Parts: sequence; C-alpha cells; structure tokens
Amino acid sequence: MVTMNAVPQEIKVLAKQLIAPKASKEIAQHFKTIDHAGIDEIIASLKRHYFARSIWEGAITPEAYLSSEEGRNDLLNHLNLRLNDFRQTIIPWLSDVKPLQGTSILEIGCGTGSSTVALAEQGARITAVDIDEESLAVARDRCRVYGFNVHFLQANATEIYQLLKGQHFDFIIFFACLEHMTNDERLVALKDTWDMLEAGGLLCVIETPNRLWYFDDHTSWLPFYMWLPDKLAFLYSKLSPRKPFCHSYHQYSDEKMLSFLRHGRGVSFHEFDIAIKNVKELNIVSCLQLYLREKNILREWWWRTKDEYAYESFLAKQGPRIHRAFYQPSLDLIIRKEAN
Repeated sequence: MVTMNAVPQEIKVLAKQLIAPKASKEIAQHFKTIDHAGIDEIIASLKRHYFARSIWEGAITPEAYLSSEEGRNDLLNHLNLRLNDFRQTIIPWLSDVKPLQGTSILEIGCGTGSSTVALAEQGARITAVDIDEESLAVARDRCRVYGFNVHFLQANATEIYQLLKGQHFDFIIFFACLEHMTNDERLVALKDTWDMLEAGGLLCVIETPNRLWYFDDHTSWLPFYMWLPDKLAFLYSKLSPRKPFCHSYHQYSDEKMLSFLRHGRGVSFHEFDIAIKNVKELNIVSCLQLYLREKNILREWWWRTKDEYAYESFLAKQGPRIHRAFYQPSLDLIIRKEAN
C-alpha cells in the first residue's frame, strides 16, 4: 500500500484541493451574503459576548488571547470559517438524507450560530438550544444580521424534554456538544430526544470526538488521552502541548472537574447502547466520513494511504459488528427512528 510519507508534498497539496467537499448549485443558491456592516456587527458581538470572558479558567485575558495567533484564528473561525465548512460539508450531507426545505429542526449546541445560519438559509424552521448564554447572544445577533427568525432557548440538554414537551421535529441535531456534557447528561439527553422523535424522524450527531480513537485532536492534542478515566485525564492535562489548557487544571475540585468535562471528552457507541437501544438494531442511514469518501474516489484513496484507515479497520475487526460510523475519528452519523 502506498503511504502518504511516500507522496511528494506537491501531490499532497493538490490532493487536498481535489478532495475538498463542495456544495451543489442547488444548495449554494441559497447561501446568503451580508455586507461589511453586518460582518462588523458579528465581530463586535463576538468580542462583546463570547470572547469577553477570561479564557481557560482565567489563564489568559480576552485581550491577550485575541492578540495571539490562536485567538485571531479562533475569531476568524467563529466569524465565517465554520459557516463555510458547514455549508460545503454538513448541509449537503444532511440534505442527501432529507431535503431541509420546510423541515423542523431542533439544534442542540448551536454555539455562536454559524450552524444555525447554514440550516436556516436552506429553508428549515429551527429551535436552537445552547447552555451558554454568551454564545446564544452572538447566535441571536448573527441570525438577526442574516435576517432569519430562529427560536433560541438557553438550557441544559437534560431540560429540553420538559421545556419542549409535546413537540416533535424532523431532525434533532447534536452539534458538537455531546462531548461537552457529563456522562449522566449525555445519557439523559440522548434518551429524551430519542423519545421526542416520531417514526421516520432523524437523530443526528455531528463533530463529536470518538472515545475509541487513539489521538485527541479536540481538547488536549495528546495520544490515548480519551481512553483515560476522567480524574486521571484531569491530572494529566498539565502535560498537554495546548496552551493555555495545560495550565488550567492543576488543583482538583468538583467545580474544576465540571469545567474540565465541559472542555470536551470523547463519546462512543456505548452511550447509544445504554440510552437508546442496542446499536446493532439502530438504523444508521448515513455517516459523514463514509458519505464523503463515497462521493469522491480520490478522497477514498487518500484515506486508505493513512495510518488512520488501518486503525479504523482494526477497530472494525476487533470490536462488535456494528455500523462503521462508530469507528471513525469522530461521530458524525444520522439515525432514523423506526416504528415500534
């Protein structure tokens, strides 16, 4: 097998360009642009709300963080990079399973609203939830600038069932948020939202790091970190190369542990087994990584040259015979609820 180490750098750069996902014209025609004044409003909102608090438990001030390279990149990511990525990658994938026009969507973990805009401009009706009020403030401002009417709700995911009792949705989406919950919260949120789906409804999990994966590129940037028990991971965080994360969790307390868990821990098929039902019985209708590789043969070749492919294959061989979506670096999957 040809490995990427044997491929010239020029070929690698060209291959990355060729495998980059791109939305169809049918989807792209709905992308909405805003003027410079609108962009400035979103930047101001991000600085006023999301970036106004001290970063990493007080390890660095907002001003110092935003003047650093990491901070500048973070601001740009929240401003438009995430929106562009969602438009080109997530929206075509979701639409391939069910067109978004006219659908009702419960988005859990809307953050600062980039994903919300990407969904809304395709004609979906959205109820957007987040636990963080500062993020929600930006999401509200962003949707107002783009001209979308979205119902926002500040809540822990465990409260959603009671707050939205009796409501049903075509899509329920956990957007990069399951990893920021405690184990108990995760189980309750998955069970409750599953109960909110009628037959044919779709439960989507997006951008959630897989606990089974050998490298944590989400929180710590360390190998085998997701495998550690929570308290050991807490103590080991001081060895992370990621600054200032490595300076944030030295003295253990229950309050510090909760903050630590909020920064992100991996999720695996085990939670679905417990909260919903045996994963072998779940109807996994799509997996983002497999979808992208099926759509682009060069992307499939690229993946097969990587060590990650060998590891994915190892997991699939050694683990239970379940959908390969649960053996990817992150959990990006869509489950259709079947009639009982």
